[in-house]
Amino acid sequence: MSSMRRHLDRIRFRGQKRDEFLDPAESPNTSDTECPEEGVAKAGVCVRETEDMREGDGEQQTDAQAGPGPFSADETRTDLNEVKGHLEIALLEKHFLQEELKKLREESNMEALKQELEKERGRSSDLEQKIRDIMRSSFEDSPPLKPKPSPPPAASSTAQQKDVLSDSLLKWLYARWGVYIEDFRFQPEEPTVEPEEPLSAKRLTENMRRLKRGFKPVTNFMRNLSALSRWYSVYTSAIAFIVYMYAAWYGWVIPMFLFLALLRLSLNYLIARGWRIQWSIVPEVSEPVEPPKEDLTVSEKFQLVLDVAQKAQNLFGRMANILEKIKNLFMWVEPELTRKLYVGLLVAFISSCLLPYKLLGFIIGVYAGIKFFIIDFIFKSCPKLRRRYDTPYIIWTRLPTDLQLKERNSATMSRRVPASAGRGSLGAAAPLGAGRDEDGGRCYSTKRGAFHEVFNLPENEPPLTVCENGWRCCLINRDRKTPTDYIRNGVLYVTEHHLCFESSSSRSGSSKRNKVIKLSDITDIQKYKVLSVLPGSGMGISIATPSTQKPMVFGAMMHRDEAFDAITSQHAKITAMGVASDPDT
Repeated sequence: MSSMRRHLDRIRFRGQKRDEFLDPAESPNTSDTECPEEGVAKAGVCVRETEDMREGDGEQQTDAQAGPGPFSADETRTDLNEVKGHLEIALLEKHFLQEELKKLREESNMEALKQELEKERGRSSDLEQKIRDIMRSSFEDSPPLKPKPSPPPAASSTAQQKDVLSDSLLKWLYARWGVYIEDFRFQPEEPTVEPEEPLSAKRLTENMRRLKRGFKPVTNFMRNLSALSRWYSVYTSAIAFIVYMYAAWYGWVIPMFLFLALLRLSLNYLIARGWRIQWSIVPEVSEPVEPPKEDLTVSEKFQLVLDVAQKAQNLFGRMANILEKIKNLFMWVEPELTRKLYVGLLVAFISSCLLPYKLLGFIIGVYAGIKFFIIDFIFKSCPKLRRRYDTPYIIWTRLPTDLQLKERNSATMSRRVPASAGRGSLGAAAPLGAGRDEDGGRCYSTKRGAFHEVFNLPENEPPLTVCENGWRCCLINRDRKTPTDYIRNGVLYVTEHHLCFESSSSRSGSSKRNKVIKLSDITDIQKYKVLSVLPGSGMGISIATPSTQKPMVFGAMMHRDEAFDAITSQHAKITAMGVASDPDT
């Protein structure tokens, strides 16, 4: 057995070891393009050589050794050969599988390339078809040419050159504009929603300043025109009048305006290049520019927002008034005024149909110059003449806005309703004069009920005309300790003898929280400012009476000056009446 093991070891390690066999897939001499049959043939030759060498070694060993069991050595050799054969077959199969995998990868890449090639071919064919269509349409649009006799060789060469030039021109046009033609579509663009910025006091003031700077050239231009019309500078207005009338007389008004526009652009160019050129009929007043503050308190921010909101409110109100007046002029809201506009347009239409345009332009130019430089100057200097004879001014001032129409309609309805109610229910009506104005029979009431019932006043003491709707404010009673009694929101009224405050938190049937102060008991009236963060910039009125230790303050009033004037004037009347009735004092 020991001799058999040695014999097997010699057979096992006689040739190359297992680790020394090169994998056909990893061999540097093998290539991916070799035929698999050559690999099989080479492998078969190696197997045969190995078997021959093993048979020779086996024969030598059998000759050298003589012992029992010669058949066992042959069987061992046969098993080893079979194992070797299986191993080589496995290696060959591995090599074949790797080659097939590489081929599959190459085939897949080839398919992708083929697809891309087909796409490119399709695009090129589409472009060629479009070029043919464009050329065909151009040929169809061109007028048909009569058949000409065959030209000589020189003429044929020129015709070929023309064809080449036309083809190159069409190709250039398509290369230059073909992208836009293909991109043209009849679908509307999708609306883009711009992101809205959050409310910011700094941003709001910056936008208002930008708007003011943007309107500054327009306002300067209008101010200079007004100065020319008012003859602010006599020499400048006289020169402008003479030049304009000369241009209008010879029909050079449009060239003159175009020349002035070019002159203005030239001056702006020089100013942009650094020249200091300032020409204005009216001297410009430079407004002080406040440096922006970085850190603002809450009250300053609130006050800033209120100021900007007030400016925006006034600006929007003026713009709304202009637009509403124009709309009402064309909608026959005031038939008398619209009739004048209609007659003027009719005369202008008939004149444009009958008169030549040169004469019509001469008339319009001369009339505009006389109207701007002479008639407007006379009307602005004499307001009574303007209110009586200036037709455009009369039409514009008499045109109502929608707000004025609403107030007019509400006043008309308020006059009609009490009269009809008095005629319909005389027996069940309240006593005459109860809460009504003596002149027009108007019934005064508050949110809680009739005015005289809320404040327990006589029926013949309504609020003054200036405060029929009252002034929104808050009563600050510094004698009270609790917050609910310290500050109360409500409405302030002034009557002939009393100052009335209606609290908004009082119940409809109770008047405990309302305040009625006799004007004769008031000892001091002063303007007072509570906090700037309150509405109306915190403006208020301080009222002192003998019954209060500290003056009461009616603060947060939007119309503080109007209320202060009404209260002081009525208080002065009551004081004067008291002095006149008491001769001893």
